[in-house]
This record gives sequence, structure tokens and C-alpha cells, in this order.
Amino acid sequence: MAENPQLFGNGMPVPFYGEMFVLARDGVEFHVDKIPSAPGGHAKTKGTIYLSNIRMVFVASKPVGNFFAFDMPLLYVHGEKFNQPIFHCNNISGFVEPVVPENQNRALYSTHTFKILFKEGGCGTFVPLFLNLVASVRRYNQFEAQSAASMAPRVDPLQAVQTPVDDMMRHAYVDPNDPTKIFLQQPAPESQLRRRNYHGPADNAY
Repeated sequence: MAENPQLFGNGMPVPFYGEMFVLARDGVEFHVDKIPSAPGGHAKTKGTIYLSNIRMVFVASKPVGNFFAFDMPLLYVHGEKFNQPIFHCNNISGFVEPVVPENQNRALYSTHTFKILFKEGGCGTFVPLFLNLVASVRRYNQFEAQSAASMAPRVDPLQAVQTPVDDMMRHAYVDPNDPTKIFLQQPAPESQLRRRNYHGPADNAY
């Protein structure tokens, strides 16, 4: 995970080289723990989820303290589960490991628990695409999220860029009750900025 990743002015995440955005889903509620910049260390807010072949990024409609976005590399996500409670809204819960800078001690960073709640509309498009993409990323990169806590930080999160997603997007089931937007063409960026890694600044793409 990476808190407050770089965004364009319209809220779209600044892409990595080779990154392909699969979908965007508005109107979700997002919960995540162990956030130092959020009041009480827990962020709970509404916003938009962006899903790509590398990561899932939540962008808040309004900041919570200094928290405004959360980046979850798909190779660092584990224990993901689709929940359909009887008296509450459908949701996805799971865990994500931190993206630890090279010169930092892994022991100083904790695993985060997250939840995505679908309070506005269905989720028949989002959920299958998300689960299939996570499974494909793991399979294609020969990564099995066992307990992931010790394994994931050794894996370059950008390794997932190799995962082919075009066919998955073309054959995605579209739920008429799900407001998820599938990107059949990549959204036009506000600039040519591209990122090379999780901890460095973006640079211009040529």
C-alpha cells in the first residue's frame, strides 16, 4: 500500500509506465486502518475506486484529515473476500501489505485491513473483474499470496504490469445495476507524467 499517491487534478491516479486502467467505480465507501494521517488512525470515507493491471486506488471525495487516497498493489493484496450480509450492503474485505522504501525497516510497517462497501447500485461488474484480475496477476506472476506478510514485500509491485488484461476487459459481464465504468480505451491523461516506482516522483513520458 501507499498512502496519498500522486493524482492528476481530476482525481485520476498518475499512471506508472505500462499501466492500464480497467475500471472506475464511484459512490463506494472505503474503510482502512493504520493510517497515521487520519483521525484515530482509521479512514472511513466515500469516493471512487480505480482498478488497473497493477493496483487498486481509492480516491476520497473529501479528505479525512490529511488522507485523500490509498494505493493497493494487487500483488500485495491477500485474504480478499466478497461479503453479502443479510442486513447490510455488499462489500469486499481484505488485507494489503505496505510498500516499504528500500532503506526502511519492514518491521516498522503494518499490514492494513480494508473494506469496500457498495452502497450505491449493484456490484455485479466490479466484483468479478476485481477477483479475476487479482487471481490473474498472482497466476501470471507466479505469486501465491499465502500469508503474504513475509513474502509480498519481496515482490516488486510493478511486476504486475506484465499481466494481460485486454481480453478480460472485452469479455467482462456488465451488470445494468452496477455503475462501474469499464475503460475500453485508456482515459486521456491530463499530462504526459508517468511514474517509474512507488517512492519516486513522476517524470515526463516521451
